[in-house]
This record gives sequence, C-alpha cells and structure tokens, in this order.
Amino acid sequence: MERPFVFINSAMSADGKISTKERKQVKISGSFDFDRVDALRAGSDAVMVGIGTVIADDPSLTVKSEKRQIERKQAGLEENPVRVVVDSNAKIPLDADIFKKGEGRRIVIVSGSASSEKLRQLEDVATIIIAGEDKVDLAAAMEELRKTGINRLMVEGGATLNWGMLSNGLVDEVYTFIGNLIIGGNTSPTFVDGEGFTEKEIMRLDLFEAEGMEEGILLKWKVLPCY
Repeated sequence: MERPFVFINSAMSADGKISTKERKQVKISGSFDFDRVDALRAGSDAVMVGIGTVIADDPSLTVKSEKRQIERKQAGLEENPVRVVVDSNAKIPLDADIFKKGEGRRIVIVSGSASSEKLRQLEDVATIIIAGEDKVDLAAAMEELRKTGINRLMVEGGATLNWGMLSNGLVDEVYTFIGNLIIGGNTSPTFVDGEGFTEKEIMRLDLFEAEGMEEGILLKWKVLPCY
C-alpha cells in the first residue's frame, strides 16, 4: 500500500489528557510550542483531524506565520496545507472555520453511509473522498490521499482518530509535548482512546529525541513495526 509519511503531533497533560472532562480545549503549552506546531503545519502537505475535534474546537488548521505563508507560496504551494477531516457520517457544519478561514484545499473523508444531500452541500466547499461502508476505512483513505499528491501528512487528533491511525499501522512517528499540569477525569480524552491493545498487541515506540521546552518536555518517537 502506498500512503503518505504520517506523524501525529499532540500536547497532553502530565497524566496523558488532551482536554478536560467537558471535552474543552485547555492551554497545555505556550508560544514556543505553538510556533513549533505552526512550522510543522507549514512543512506538511496536509493536516488531518477527526470530526470530534472539529465539533469540539472548530480549528482553522491554517499556517499562522505570514513568513511561512510567503515561503510556501514562493515554493509554488498554497499558503496553507490541505486540510483534511475524517467524518464518517458527514456531520461537519458547513460554517466550520476550516471552510471559512485561509486559502487552500479542503478534503472531507466520509463513509458510504453519509447523507447524499449533505455530500452535495459539502462539494461546494471541499473535495469528498468516500472510503469504507459504515465508517471511514482509514487505510483506504490514506491510499486516496497519496493519489492526490499528499506525501507528508500531519495528524492533529483527537483521541479517536489517533487510535484509528495507530491501530491500523498507519503512523510513522509521534511527537508529544507533555505539559506541567494534571487534568484528571475518567471521561477526559487521552492521547489515544478507542478499544485499546491487549498485552500481546501493545504498540512499541523508539524514542529518538527529547527536549525540555517551556515548562514541559517534547518527546519524539518512531513507531516500531508490529510483527
């Protein structure tokens, strides 16, 4: 299977939470890390999130630095990477910021169960990729993204999408900023939710970089192949 190089970038609390029990975004890192994330976006062909992140946080996923926007244009690119939403049932609001802010292509990946009427509406603002019957087949979706010229894909979550990508063996590297706060809560989203692995299935990582940053630490991991 040909697919893009895929990395997940996420910020989490010291106890592994990415938002509060109300599923509201909380500031975990500071301006230095925000700039690092902006540079990662600018250096990617596409940025992908799940529909849960769109509904909870309504991100624009744009490159914020004007300098980086100019550099992308000088390289013959649009000022923002392609923005991709995984949305099995096409629940994404038509007035989401991802459609309203910034230049660039948008892709919504849906399943065959999505409403045909909603898809007709979405076609005015995004390219539609159908992958899977009842829910998005992520492996098939990655192949389709590769066919559109996406070679480097940044995944910004949330927890359900992270699980889907990792459990299907579709991730090459993971970057996690761990901040100096405790969020707690047995319903607060973690970095990876989903079904979870059994002891025999547990995914292994290889730490290749660790850097103290602001009041936390940035860890970079390679995902080891499963045999």
